[in-house]
Amino acid sequence: MKVLGICGSPRVGNTEYYIKVVLEELKEKGFEAEYIRLRNKSISQCEGCYGCIENKKCVVEDDFQEIFNKMLEADGFIVGSPVYNGSITPRLKALLDRAGFSARWMKNDLETSGGKYDWGQMPFSRKIFAPITVARKTGQTFAFAQLALWATVNDFIITGSNYWTVGSAGTSGSVNANEDTEGISIMQHLAGNIDYVIKKLKS
Repeated sequence: MKVLGICGSPRVGNTEYYIKVVLEELKEKGFEAEYIRLRNKSISQCEGCYGCIENKKCVVEDDFQEIFNKMLEADGFIVGSPVYNGSITPRLKALLDRAGFSARWMKNDLETSGGKYDWGQMPFSRKIFAPITVARKTGQTFAFAQLALWATVNDFIITGSNYWTVGSAGTSGSVNANEDTEGISIMQHLAGNIDYVIKKLKS
C-alpha cells in the first residue's frame, strides 16, 4: 500500500506540516508513504498541444514525468496547497492539468461512439484522493473545490474527514500549523479514513 503526499507550497510551511501529519499516521498503519515537494521542481503548464493523444504521454519534458510515474504507482494521494488569492498554487495546478489530461489519453482515443466518449477505466480510476488547503482566514472554499473537481473528473474516490480538511495557519506569514489543534485532529481522522478505504479496496 503506497500513498503520496504532494505539496504545492513554494516554501517550507504550514501545508507541508498538515500533509506530513497524515503521512506519519499512515506510516504507523503500515503504508509506504512518500512526500513530494513541488517547490524545487520544474513543471511547466499544459501547452494544450494534444501531443499526449498521439504519444500516450505528456510530451513536455521536465520534472513532471518523474512525479507522474509515482502518481500512477500509488494507491492514494494527499494533495495540499496554501491558498494564495483564493486559489491553489500555479505549480500544483500545472501538475494536475498535465496529469489529468495525459492520463486520460493513455487508455483512450479521441473519438466518440454513439455520440459520446467511452472513457472506461482510466489510470487514476478508484485511487484515493484527499485534498488539503491551508489559509489564514478565507479563500478555502474555491481552492478546495479546485482539488475536488480535478479528482472527480479523473475517476478518483475522494476521502474526507469529520470536517473539511482545511488548516487555519499562517497569520502574517507565520509557520504555526502546530498550534491548530483542531486542524491536526481532522488530518489524523483523515488518515484513518484513508487507511480504512484503501484496505477495503484491496481486500
